[in-house]
Amino acid sequence: MPQPEISPYWRRTRRLTGSLLLVWYVLTFGVVFFARELNEFNWLGFPLGFYFAAQGVFFCYLGIVVYYNRRMQSLDAVHTVPSGQGGE
Repeated sequence: MPQPEISPYWRRTRRLTGSLLLVWYVLTFGVVFFARELNEFNWLGFPLGFYFAAQGVFFCYLGIVVYYNRRMQSLDAVHTVPSGQGGE
């Protein structure tokens, strides 16, 4: 049975979500994986690995959420999705 064709809206939404999840994954596990190397450098008196784990990654997550929100609003506007409909 052939698969139904995915609309351009959902194709872009899936691509955006996948790329932002990849950024999230690299940030989350990259800091942990390279913590010893990052701790060789200091930032505001704290080891850089500690600073990223405690402060920096949180702000990166917040940036991901803000970027996703703005990008989805523009995708909704391009594909003329009424507010609150979510592309359905």
